[in-house]
Amino acid sequence: MNRMERGLSMAIALTIAGIACLAYGISVMMIWSGTSFFAVWLALGALLLGGAWAVHAGWWEALPLVPRRVVVGAVCAILAVCVVTQGLAISCFGASGDDDLDCIIVLGAQVRDDGPSAVLRYRLDTAYDYLTEHPETRCIVSGGKGPNEPVPEAHVMVRYLIDRGIDSNRITIEDESLNTLANIQNSMAFINPESDRVGIVTNDFHVYRGTSIAKKQGIVHVWGIAAPSNPWYLPNNLLRETFGIAKEFLTGNM
Repeated sequence: MNRMERGLSMAIALTIAGIACLAYGISVMMIWSGTSFFAVWLALGALLLGGAWAVHAGWWEALPLVPRRVVVGAVCAILAVCVVTQGLAISCFGASGDDDLDCIIVLGAQVRDDGPSAVLRYRLDTAYDYLTEHPETRCIVSGGKGPNEPVPEAHVMVRYLIDRGIDSNRITIEDESLNTLANIQNSMAFINPESDRVGIVTNDFHVYRGTSIAKKQGIVHVWGIAAPSNPWYLPNNLLRETFGIAKEFLTGNM
């Protein structure tokens, strides 16, 4: 394959990847998940299409060797970070906790006017199953009110569990936290972090970050309990976890 054919193949591959990222970003945007992370996919799609045009127009080949190597090196480094962080997240997909935990902490997620989002329902249903099977285990529902939410997440969470038959006396409400770190830190006021056996209930893609933060904050005996997630949105959630894990690691929170 000569240089022209290689360039054409690269331009086609970049175009296909760019269109796929744009289409996927739009599909994520349409669910109104409460975050603007879909914009990352749109930006990535635009960047890939720009790269395709640069290759097709010959601009890439016209660049000196050193800048091209810098760009390739940066892309490889970013891909390596994605592989490592997403591998860590995927390693916790099967987490099922342990028997007879003293307490489970259910991490909050988006709520809407009509109740919990699908992501949060997965977490609550998983918590319900554990609490039903382990009647001595206590529960902390953790989540405050985001700027695009009608009420604090914890208020919706406790009502959901009570409506499904969980005794309100087993549930503690933590309704101030706005991120995973705060979920853990604020919930620690209701447990003994040195002796209690604690489960972190969250979606499969989020278990690694949640449990790692909990351990770093001083919860000695901690297990993850993985709730399901929508397979279509898993790439978005895993890419978001790359940013989340990298941020928490760099700031010393995990």
